[in-house]
Amino acid sequence: MNRADKTIALALMGLSIYFMWHAKELPIGWVPSDGPGGGAFPFWLSAILFLSALGVLISALRASKENTENIKKPFFEPETVSAVIKVSCAVFVTVAIMATLGTYVALLLFLFWYLRIFGKHSLKLTAIITLVTPVFVFFFFEVTLKILLPKGITEPLFFPLYNLFF
Repeated sequence: MNRADKTIALALMGLSIYFMWHAKELPIGWVPSDGPGGGAFPFWLSAILFLSALGVLISALRASKENTENIKKPFFEPETVSAVIKVSCAVFVTVAIMATLGTYVALLLFLFWYLRIFGKHSLKLTAIITLVTPVFVFFFFEVTLKILLPKGITEPLFFPLYNLFF
């Protein structure tokens, strides 16, 4: 597992450097009256990916010096594989329905499935997170950053909000 951690961390670091390099072709700062430049999100998300991968690499290097017992453990525990497949399929379905139902409905459905059905959390917690998250995402992206997200068939429901905030 340790070798896999090191290999994946190095690959992700290389990939993030590649993405940052190409994102620099567009403005990565704040453009007056337009919001963040076209390269801002790719650049900064790639920088976060680089730092995260660096943390994994450092952790793997420390583990190889301290504990050789963990090196022989499998990359995934057998019971984890089914959970990874289920969540991956749910993310794929969420992305697939975004164009039709819109980002906010797709996000709401994914969160409900993930928290209530997959995670077996309480209905109260599920309701709070499922309802608050799309509202936060709307205000963060559409109102603050002026980045419109796909709304699909729900777009007419947003017209009153557009009149209120724009």
